Amino acid sequence: MTVGAIELAPVAVTMGEPAGVGVEIVLKSWLKYEQQQLPPFFLIGDPAHARAMAGLLHDEVPVVEIDEPEQAAAAIRRGLPVMPLALSAEVRPGHPDPLNAPHVIEAIDRAVAYTRIGAVSAVATAPIQKSVLYAIGFKFPGHTEYLAHLCGATEEPVMLLASPGVRAVPVTIHMALSEALSQLNADLIVRQSEITARALREDFGLPRPHLALAGLNPHAGEGGDLGREDIEIVAVAVQRLRDSGIEVSGPHAPDSMFHAKMRETYDAAICMYHDQALIPVKALGFDIGINITLGLPIVRTSPDHGTALALAGTGRANPASMISAIGTAGVIAHRRAKSAEHDGGA
Repeated sequence: MTVGAIELAPVAVTMGEPAGVGVEIVLKSWLKYEQQQLPPFFLIGDPAHARAMAGLLHDEVPVVEIDEPEQAAAAIRRGLPVMPLALSAEVRPGHPDPLNAPHVIEAIDRAVAYTRIGAVSAVATAPIQKSVLYAIGFKFPGHTEYLAHLCGATEEPVMLLASPGVRAVPVTIHMALSEALSQLNADLIVRQSEITARALREDFGLPRPHLALAGLNPHAGEGGDLGREDIEIVAVAVQRLRDSGIEVSGPHAPDSMFHAKMRETYDAAICMYHDQALIPVKALGFDIGINITLGLPIVRTSPDHGTALALAGTGRANPASMISAIGTAGVIAHRRAKSAEHDGGA
């Protein structure tokens, strides 16, 4: 992909949990490469596993092994480019094997390393089975936190979920609800909202994004009768954001801020905990929702669904979310490259 005089590097796609649907949906994404005008991409995974998964599909997908990311742009015209990363155990669809877990992590490590040196323009990650990674000592709650660690991020990462018609950010992410309530404070809401507003401007091209903050309690606390957190935490954050020049509204009653007319009034919903954000995103576009990590020095996207172990090996997995993740990664990388080109020529 070329932006002005800049030739963009390909998107690296990690294999995710081998026993899940990750590699299948990457193969199916290659089938839509030209139709969807996707950026060049390649898979970091086991070529033998990719060929086995390709054998399940009705459409033949050739697997083309590559040695370097720069080979992906030419190779993708002939088949799915795969940078080899051999697995230790035979893959049984639907049955994750801890022996393969270190390779799942290694694929992520390689993708981030390539991105940080400019060999790839973005990372799109296939779903991981966190329980299997935890079993081998993985210390991070999920992809988001691990990517921040790898990148040496100086600010906490923000998870932006997007499906048609809605973008939502959970301020607290992978933790028990009781812990999320104890962690929630105005400073955290403000930081996450500021990162989101900046990303909407720089990565999505929205000059004055409007954020809508969800209340924590039913009816946004009902004036304090259903809890004072919305008065003492969320409303305080709203005022601080407004004072800093960010267009913001709230706290809104969470049960009424995701209907169609309300969604037209804001560019992203800032939600107080994980499910408050993910339920509307998945309800409005379960098969095509994506996850975009904000606050990192690299571009990272992923499908907003899990490993779908029950579907693995059936050939019926829907690739729409992965297609969207790869396409969005390319769009954001394109916008960042144009911005850098403009700044460099200013």
